[in-house]
Amino acid sequence: MDKAPLALQAGRMSKNIGIVGVGRMGANMARRLRDCGHKVTVVLDSRKEVAGKLAKEIGAKAAPDLSSVSAAADIIFTVVSDDAAMRAIFVEEALLKAASGKVFINCATVSPEVHEEVEDACRKAGAHSLEACMASSIPQARDGSLYLMVGGKENIFKEVEPLLQDLSASLRYIGNTGKAAQVKALVNMVMNMNTAALAEGLGLGQALGLDLEMLCEVFSQTGANSRVLETDAADMRDRDHECYFSAAHAAKDSGIANLIADSLGVNVPLSEATESQYRRLIQIGRGELDKSAVAELTFPGRL
Repeated sequence: MDKAPLALQAGRMSKNIGIVGVGRMGANMARRLRDCGHKVTVVLDSRKEVAGKLAKEIGAKAAPDLSSVSAAADIIFTVVSDDAAMRAIFVEEALLKAASGKVFINCATVSPEVHEEVEDACRKAGAHSLEACMASSIPQARDGSLYLMVGGKENIFKEVEPLLQDLSASLRYIGNTGKAAQVKALVNMVMNMNTAALAEGLGLGQALGLDLEMLCEVFSQTGANSRVLETDAADMRDRDHECYFSAAHAAKDSGIANLIADSLGVNVPLSEATESQYRRLIQIGRGELDKSAVAELTFPGRL
């Protein structure tokens, strides 16, 4: 059952909200905020038809450009793909053109250094930024049960905390800018390794002629248990790789963690091998499948 919207409980509906990047995550966040009584006034996406359709659905406007989002909103969520996309939108002629006094909440999984760069750019423009790293997927964005890890100035976090609570079931303030991104990198690093390991275990079980349903039950009752066993095992077995978290994103996120490790002189051979598996999926044209598609590389006879 959905939580009662905090905005409606406390009448916190005065701030105009904009969202940059309304793919499946961003669009569901917009819907959730609208349902909670927040004023989502403007949306933007590189695919104009996607933004236009969502704007019509939720009663917002589709912005013609990034500076129009900042001009029309007090709080702007960004949900973009990678470091390059983040750097591209946080420039003076884009989001920072009319940014004074605005708060940017950045939800993409990008490197900690980029979040620090964005915070500095926002400060120079008279704005504020937070990283709100999401350890959840598309359904959780819609029903307000995201796991959110926030980094940035704590006083700014306190100002927008009620808003973030309407999006999340678990909301954690981690620390200064970059710290939440570090934690998120490690979350996805371990998740991706677990996924790749499960694909190898099930693939080997298939090769042995074992009953995979039985094998998964044994895994669930022993030290082989994991969260990805619950979410991905059946999809691996049935080759159902509808995308909730793509193999391409898994490769990117493992790569972020591996670069952090390299910068500290820490060896992470398992994570490096996992990244290589996901990059192989990209190379064979399957990077947009769900991360469970790593099983295509491990089950006999699939490739």
